[in-house]
Amino acid sequence: MEIDEKIKRLKEIIDGAKNLVFFGGAGVSTESGVPDFRSKDGLYNNRGVEFSKYPPEYLLSHSCLIKEPKVFFEFYRQKMDARKIKPNAAHVFLAELEREGKLSAVITQNIDGLHQKGGSKKVFEIHGTTMRNYCMTCGAEFGEDFIFDSKDAIPVCPYCGGRVRCDVTLYEEALPEKEVQGAIKSLSDADVLIIGGTSLTVYPAASFIRYFCGEHIVVINKDPLSIRLDPNKDLEINAPIGEVFSALKELSENS
Repeated sequence: MEIDEKIKRLKEIIDGAKNLVFFGGAGVSTESGVPDFRSKDGLYNNRGVEFSKYPPEYLLSHSCLIKEPKVFFEFYRQKMDARKIKPNAAHVFLAELEREGKLSAVITQNIDGLHQKGGSKKVFEIHGTTMRNYCMTCGAEFGEDFIFDSKDAIPVCPYCGGRVRCDVTLYEEALPEKEVQGAIKSLSDADVLIIGGTSLTVYPAASFIRYFCGEHIVVINKDPLSIRLDPNKDLEINAPIGEVFSALKELSENS
């Protein structure tokens, strides 16, 4: 099936959906220019931290936060600051589907807050978010600017002097229970699941799709996935998700 035919089929599936859920990964954000943190290329390191000697996963781990906080926060400030990044066509299109009453929830592995900036209201951030920070001692909450704008190598709570950390699920930490339960409930209730911008290799998040028992699964990803799809009811489109949603929107406007 040619890509134009697949997009027409995608439109049919969405038009017939009563409760659609989107499950997205890094590929949704990279189209906005958010880098994949696993790549250490291009780091503007000028503060004496030799990131190259650390595995990327360690730099965003609980161990690094506790044992080498200066390294953790320098990496976090350089690689995780998405405040100037704009939502792309995928974020905007999903928000439009929500406003139309088609899409009931976005489940994202991304931590940049771009779905909310794009207009989505019901978003389950199963890996947390850079948009919130909190004190590890007293629990005081702070906005997304606090760590990025802090002049301290290790950000300090102005109320109790404790360490302030991001509300991101780090390696070695459990996923946030409230977000997980909301995501599972949404998947269980959905009749259509669109999976976008993810290779489904990050666990345990990738295992969530087993809770979906609806009618159609749609996969939109640059590279083919290894999950088994039913060719009679499911659909896989191997292309950038922003391009697919832009073509879908154009098709809908012209139909």
